[in-house]
Amino acid sequence: MRMMPKSQNHAAGGTSASADSTSSTPVRLSEIARDQTVVIVSVDSEAARGRRLLDLGFLPGTAVRLVRRAPLGDPIQFELRGCHLCLRKTEADSIRVLVE
Repeated sequence: MRMMPKSQNHAAGGTSASADSTSSTPVRLSEIARDQTVVIVSVDSEAARGRRLLDLGFLPGTAVRLVRRAPLGDPIQFELRGCHLCLRKTEADSIRVLVE
């Protein structure tokens, strides 16, 4: 799918396509809202931390739900594959997701 800049998209009369392309833009796992379910798109697996996240089940295509955040925002509790796991914000930043 070829994405056009907003200015070209509006000029072509495709305002609904603009809303669709915005919702399909990957965001960081740490940026989602409480009780929001998302699907993992990619994990930055260059470092040992990324490989460990993959081992824990944070695989592309997996559905993840943010359960709650600690009072100061770190760590964050997630539910995936029937398990509850906590990640630091920096770890959750290395996971890209799509909002369902």
